[in-house]
Amino acid sequence: MDFTPDDTQAEIAALTTRVLGKSADAGEQWRALAEAGLLALALPPELDGNGLGVAEVAVVLTEVGRAAAALPAYAVLALGVLPVEALGTPRQRAELLPPVAAGDEVLTAALHEPSTPLTTVPDTVGEAADGVWQLTGVKTGVPYAAQARRILTPVALPGGTAVALVDPRASGVEVLRTHSSAGAPEYTVRLSGVRLADTEFLRDRSPGHAVATLHRFALAGALALGDGLLAGALALTARHVAHREQFGRPLAAFQAVAQQIADVYVAARTVHLAATSAGWRLAAGLDADTELDLAAYWLAEQAPAALATCHHLHGGLGVDRDYPLHRYSSAVKDLGRALGGAAHRLDRLGERVAG
Repeated sequence: MDFTPDDTQAEIAALTTRVLGKSADAGEQWRALAEAGLLALALPPELDGNGLGVAEVAVVLTEVGRAAAALPAYAVLALGVLPVEALGTPRQRAELLPPVAAGDEVLTAALHEPSTPLTTVPDTVGEAADGVWQLTGVKTGVPYAAQARRILTPVALPGGTAVALVDPRASGVEVLRTHSSAGAPEYTVRLSGVRLADTEFLRDRSPGHAVATLHRFALAGALALGDGLLAGALALTARHVAHREQFGRPLAAFQAVAQQIADVYVAARTVHLAATSAGWRLAAGLDADTELDLAAYWLAEQAPAALATCHHLHGGLGVDRDYPLHRYSSAVKDLGRALGGAAHRLDRLGERVAG
């Protein structure tokens, strides 16, 4: 299978790289991405978008990862724009997507519950009362929850699961800041009788469809971002060992160093191929669940060890806060946690393969 990017994807990658390279300030980078139209790729033409899909959004996320840019791109694009475009009503799309594409507002999703990452059977429940739904439960590890216009929230209803559009400023919503390795905003969200109308849920075409779709976009986005993070850390480390001299020779000339950087290359290529294959199947409308689980396992298993090797090859420089490597390793830690960790991904893959 030829996964060579087409002309559109290649231009998106080049444009994203140019935009991110113009400033090191996260706020300026985000505004520049919006002005370049890179946050509107998945919006339909009637909302001034390009009508593109997950493959093109993944290109943006990969370049954001390659630059280790501290931006809400994963939350906004993978957890917000893609599922709202796929599952939202015309009114929901028109209300939520244009401000996000303009860089003015943020969307995110609450995928995890205590001790249950990416839960498919939420403990967060909705009960009918007085003609509305009342939501109660706890969500953990929600990126940019306090800043979001809406939080896409999987809940269990009497007829099955659904995805609710929760306003973090609504009555009954408590948003508590928690720790993340990269320092990006992350929260625990407590819902206590939060009232929502039927119109504040995304469309569920069949039982579990909305939650499954949200999870697929979340995995595809995480894989694209992780692919970029590994590629960026590899490039940074390769430049370092090629130019840093020890005993009158570049570090790369020593066999032990060459073997270790080769291990990082193998890990990066494995994740890239697995992520690209899974993303291609999802974009093509094919069954991509097994490929997404497989690629997510490889990322959660291989990326932390690869980043540890990169730090080792840098020596003391690798832990200097003025040097960018720590941005890659901390982002990889947060991403691995968002995937549930390698053991969880392997369990999910085993369950799927075993039926």
